[in-house]
Amino acid sequence: MAQTLLMPKATAIWLVDNTALSFDQIAQFCKLHPLEVKAIADGEAAQGIKGLDPISTGQLSRDEIARAEANPNHKLKLSEPKVRVPESKRRGPRYTPVSKRQDRPNAILWLVRNHPELKDAQISRLVGTTKSTIEQIRERTHWNSANLAPMDPVTLGLCSQIDLDMEVEKASKGRPLPTAAELGATLQPAQETERLSPSYEREEEKEKEIDADAVFRKLSSLRSAPKDEDDDQY
Repeated sequence: MAQTLLMPKATAIWLVDNTALSFDQIAQFCKLHPLEVKAIADGEAAQGIKGLDPISTGQLSRDEIARAEANPNHKLKLSEPKVRVPESKRRGPRYTPVSKRQDRPNAILWLVRNHPELKDAQISRLVGTTKSTIEQIRERTHWNSANLAPMDPVTLGLCSQIDLDMEVEKASKGRPLPTAAELGATLQPAQETERLSPSYEREEEKEKEIDADAVFRKLSSLRSAPKDEDDDQY
């Protein structure tokens, strides 16, 4: 891992104030321009920044500073760190133990069926497989398609629930909202239910009208009946 100077501007301020190093030497060590170091010495730049002692941080030794002060052509070198920090490994495909590799096709089938929004690259990251295997399972051309059964990759231990939720959330971003047909039967909208009340009122009014006509007919028949009886008597 390449060594880098911590807080170069703060280190340059300390070297300007506490050593007899030239501007070029400080600029070379701190990866700054000589004019910027001169501006720091004149108080025109880096105001409010507290100087950082590179000796206390273990990045520079007193002997190295003394050699550079004695020889203006000497270039300062960072001290060897006392603790080696291992380089971060480049992230590659997820490693799947040999004992669980036979479960990957079942996990892929579960993901394809239950989360069709996931891309092949996302499925590959989750269970550590190849895109060709995913395509074979999607198209049912896998050599063991007849015996595959969908199984949750979290239950199989191929990935964590957090990783699965994160991938599903990423895949769901930007997707259109589901329609009413996709969600299934829903309640009728308020506009349709509001239209029903006038029809009920009309039916009630119609019934009232029919009842009134029937009553009048009955009354008229009752009135005509006694007259007919009187005519018969005479």
